[in-house]
Amino acid sequence: MAYTETEYKGWFSRLGESFGGIITGIVLIIAATWLLWWNEGRTFRTAGAIGEAELVTQDVSDISRIDPALEGKVIHAVGLADTQEILRDTLFGVSARAVMLEREAEYYQYEEHSHTETRKKLGGGEEKITTYTYSPAWTSSPVDSNAFKDPEYRDRNTTITTIEDTTTWAQNVTFGAYTLPDFLKHSIGGAVSVNVESVDVKTLSGMISAPWGYSASDLIHAQGSTVYIGVNPGSPQIGDVRITFKQTPPATVSIIAQVIRNTFEPFTASNGYKFSKLSMGTHGSAAMFEGARSSNNFMAWALRIVGVLLVAAGLSTILRPLSVIADVIPILGTIVGGASGFVAFLLGLGGRW
Repeated sequence: MAYTETEYKGWFSRLGESFGGIITGIVLIIAATWLLWWNEGRTFRTAGAIGEAELVTQDVSDISRIDPALEGKVIHAVGLADTQEILRDTLFGVSARAVMLEREAEYYQYEEHSHTETRKKLGGGEEKITTYTYSPAWTSSPVDSNAFKDPEYRDRNTTITTIEDTTTWAQNVTFGAYTLPDFLKHSIGGAVSVNVESVDVKTLSGMISAPWGYSASDLIHAQGSTVYIGVNPGSPQIGDVRITFKQTPPATVSIIAQVIRNTFEPFTASNGYKFSKLSMGTHGSAAMFEGARSSNNFMAWALRIVGVLLVAAGLSTILRPLSVIADVIPILGTIVGGASGFVAFLLGLGGRW
């Protein structure tokens, strides 16, 4: 059953809040202006670094030996990102020969959802009706139900145990005769599930708060890539935990980076910006540079849109008192509010250009 809260604000209270929000609007406009200015500089200098790197990059077809002639050069090469290390999750007994081994825990918890409906009253007052609903779902961390609005759902959430998420990287990942540094190693994707072959039941049992009538060992179920901690994996209950494992196996990658002895570092352009790139699979240097330019342009436009929306939000906040004043007659306030919001958006859009 839904739980509702009703809040009423008088016209004078709303008017005071709207005038107080003008400072917030000014701060938003200043922040947006800085963001737009910084983004244009970042876009230009990143494009310069990409272009400069492209001019000096040479394709290398053989990385089976370290070539002293490549020292300090920016190269494009394709090869296997490989490792012989066995990564282990000692808590669960999971292991894999991999570049990366990841453990991720989820908790079956009630989540709170809210929906607010605003009703304007004759005379400028405003009534807000907020409806709260609750449903169970798998979450990335335990949810504190003590903060729930509905008293009936407070203290509903429990957890059988809490398991820390972990990510372990191989120390030595080779690329032919070279070694990949962390900044390239961490760009390797293609994670796949790891089957759980065995679980350290004794260690886990000491971490589990078993419900009455069950032993801790009864709650541990390992299947596929998942360890389920609960009474019945097919019928999750509040407090159950599931842990999944993923690994990033050795894979073919294409890189652009500067050679430093037996490893790599980003290329530093004359403007001080750094550039390097790793792509999964086999890709030519031209395609990789084109991809870098596309990513730079995408980021530029994404931040431009954010900047415009911040400016519009700031202007809308500054103009907010006009609609509150007009709310003495609700329909008039709605018209003024819509018009001022539209004007704020146009001014924000115009400010970008």
